[in-house]
Amino acid sequence: MVAGLFTRPQPVSISMVALFAIIPVYLVIGVFVSHGPLHTPELALDRALPLLPAWSVIYGSLFCAALLPVFVVHQQELIRRTILAFLTIWLVAYDIFLLYPTAAPRRAEVTGEGFSVLALRLIYASDFRFNCFPSLHVAQCFLAALTCYRVHRGVGAVTGIWAFMVGMSTLYTKQHYVVDVIGGFFLACAAYLVYLRGYPRETTPELERRLAPLLALGAFGLYGLFVAGFWLVYALNGPFMQLQGTD
Repeated sequence: MVAGLFTRPQPVSISMVALFAIIPVYLVIGVFVSHGPLHTPELALDRALPLLPAWSVIYGSLFCAALLPVFVVHQQELIRRTILAFLTIWLVAYDIFLLYPTAAPRRAEVTGEGFSVLALRLIYASDFRFNCFPSLHVAQCFLAALTCYRVHRGVGAVTGIWAFMVGMSTLYTKQHYVVDVIGGFFLACAAYLVYLRGYPRETTPELERRLAPLLALGAFGLYGLFVAGFWLVYALNGPFMQLQGTD
C-alpha cells in the first residue's frame, strides 16, 4: 500500500530538472559575493541571543523538513505546484543574494567539546557564511509545512512548529539574523499563496490523507536514525574527532 505510492510513475518535468540544476548556483553566488561589500543586518535581538551549539541538531533537520513533501505529497498536480513553488523561492532568493549580499553572524571559533559542538563545527565547515537574506533554510521548511497542510492539516501544523524551531536554530547557531528568518518566512508564504493555496484539499484521496502522518513520522524517524548513527560514530571516536576540530 505505502510502497505503491512511491513506485507510482512520475513524469520528469522541466521545472523539476531546473530545480535540481540551480541548487549548485548557491555556492557560485557565495563565492562571487564574498569578494564585494557585504551587509550585516544585525538587530539588538541578534546580539542578545547566545551561541547555543545544541541547536545544531535541529538546524541539520532541514534536509528532513524541506524534503517532507517527497514523503507526503503524491498527487501529480500538487507535485507540479510544489516544485514550482520551491523553484520560485530559490530563484527569488538568488536575486536577493546578488542585490543584497550578507555575511552570517557566526563566531570565528566554536569553543568547547561535545557532540553538538562538533556538529556545529561541521555545519560551519560545510556551509558558506554568505547568502543569508532571506534564509532559504527557513523558507524551505515553512514551504514544506504549508505544502503538507494541503494534504493533511495535522501534519502541516506539526511541521509548521518544526519549521519555527528550525528558524530559531538558525539564530542560536549564528547562521542567520532575525531579519533573515522573517524574510524566509514571508517568501514561503508568498510562494504558498501563488502556487498552493488554490489547490483543493479534497482532491487528495482519503487513503493518502490517512497515511500522511505515518509517512511524515517515517521521514523524521529516518533523520533520528541519522543523528543516532552520527552520535554513535562520535561516541566511538570522540577524542580523535574533537582533536581534528581544533587543528
